[in-house]
Amino acid sequence: MTPIPEPTNTSAGPTYEGRLLDRPTEEVVDQGAGFDITTLITRRRVLSIVGAGAGAVALAACSSTSSSGSVTTTTASMTASATTEIPQETNGPYPADGSNGVNILEESGIVRSDITSSLDGGTTVDGTPLSFTFSLTDMANDNRPFEGAAVYLWQCDADGQYSMYSEGVEDETYLRGIQAAGADGTVTFETIVPGCYSGRWTHMHFEVYPDAASATNVDNAIATSQVAFPQDMLDAIYQLDTYPNSAQNLAQLGSLDNDNVFGDGYDLEMGTFSGDPTSGYVGSLAVAIDTATEPAAGGGGAPGGGGGQPPMGGGTPSTN
Repeated sequence: MTPIPEPTNTSAGPTYEGRLLDRPTEEVVDQGAGFDITTLITRRRVLSIVGAGAGAVALAACSSTSSSGSVTTTTASMTASATTEIPQETNGPYPADGSNGVNILEESGIVRSDITSSLDGGTTVDGTPLSFTFSLTDMANDNRPFEGAAVYLWQCDADGQYSMYSEGVEDETYLRGIQAAGADGTVTFETIVPGCYSGRWTHMHFEVYPDAASATNVDNAIATSQVAFPQDMLDAIYQLDTYPNSAQNLAQLGSLDNDNVFGDGYDLEMGTFSGDPTSGYVGSLAVAIDTATEPAAGGGGAPGGGGGQPPMGGGTPSTN
């Protein structure tokens, strides 16, 4: 018979696996369904954080890069991040979230899953397809799926340019979008693998809001962070003509450790990916949010390593 686990006595009261017992005078096995479910999720979080449509990623997580460029990454960062708050990072100089005079968050059509085209149905970007899922958990609510929370995702295109900012694409709004999480706490975006511009490792930006109604201005964000990409995956993709300068820009950095955002650690921000450069990739990231803590300001500039400039300098923010 499996022995009954013993709680740990702390100044705040008895705990089990770092969580206060809901019923301090009762045994661990008598804490109720909610506590039991959270314990099960903690022990099997790899299955719970991958998100809809990305289960194959976890199943293939022990695979290595093949000669065709297909790639999967290990689940080490996934298991660690289920109960550890996502690191706060700069939102960089190109967020269009109201922090530097440009705000796309109130535009009609910005709530969407496919962000590969501009809102007016104009330009659609080229690049290796990426279906990416964020799995949100609420640390202040026993790490339960964060139903209703909204994610704003933005990134550069295959040339390293940001819509609404970079010269020549100031009037474009592609590669920006908002999604609200369902009961499972996940949101999925259809996008492309970003290019690499000089001075920064390949990345995607995202902000988390308590709900879709509040996702209208950066002042309401409860988390701001970035997604990192593994080098073996990028090396394969950046051989494509679609990404003309990315291989050289990536090589200039040498490794993720030299990036001025991820250089201080990226385990909790490294996405998990499966796929190949021809057919595309499926990716995911577990994002734990602690609503009990004060979120760090995203900032509109490049504090703490906002990084290099996209091609042609990034330009002045458009007011359109």
